[in-house]
Amino acid sequence: MPIIQSVDRAFKILDLFNEFTPELKISEISLKLGLNKSTVHSLLKTLKEHDYISQNVETGKYSLGMKLVERSNFLMNSMDIRSIAKQPLVELSMDTGLAVHLVILDGHTGVYIDKVDSPTAVIGYSRLGRRVPVHSSAVGKVLLAYQSEEARNEILENYHYQKHTEKTISTYQAFQEELTKVLENGYAIDDEENEPGITCLAIPIYDHASKVTAAVSISAPSAQFAGDHIHPVISKLKQTGVAISKKLGYSSTLAQA
Repeated sequence: MPIIQSVDRAFKILDLFNEFTPELKISEISLKLGLNKSTVHSLLKTLKEHDYISQNVETGKYSLGMKLVERSNFLMNSMDIRSIAKQPLVELSMDTGLAVHLVILDGHTGVYIDKVDSPTAVIGYSRLGRRVPVHSSAVGKVLLAYQSEEARNEILENYHYQKHTEKTISTYQAFQEELTKVLENGYAIDDEENEPGITCLAIPIYDHASKVTAAVSISAPSAQFAGDHIHPVISKLKQTGVAISKKLGYSSTLAQA
């Protein structure tokens, strides 16, 4: 089925904006997309008319519009898993004093759909809606490990193993070995692979069809997971995974630490 070129271009414009590029000039958008300014101007005018794009009247630069915030809030609020998982996440954070996250797989990356910060362990990079690489994050490893072989291969085809720290997994073979460990252990570890000085642990969340539909992670400065301190946290994390999965209709008993 052929795609509609103008719609495709409009979405590509929206995709240009992120936390590192919150504003762009029309000339920058034109250059990045390889389109002439008149075409870009028409697309921006349409997006602006529907509040998906806004323009700074002083600088003339464009940024994402408030309609995206409205749509995002609607989507987040409509996700049953967020409401179902909320209380267990809060209880886990209170019990451990650590930051807790709920993440789903979207395409080739994980997306944070909920988080519970702790006064002693506020993890700034895990804001709602942010995407996280599958190869360098505990949640990404979990979400990918429990996919079918076909789905994993599709996601990893031409995948770029970007180095975020010195510890980041950087090859296909090493990542495959890591996914095998995840399946054997029932949890994943991000040992300062995504953020220096931060360690994350993650476990899978199953739905009524026994499919892994999300991952829950717990994060803290690496020193807090040193030595045997990590084992009680993994146990509590798995217990939370069982509780949420049962609420989603999963009937099997997950392995305990």
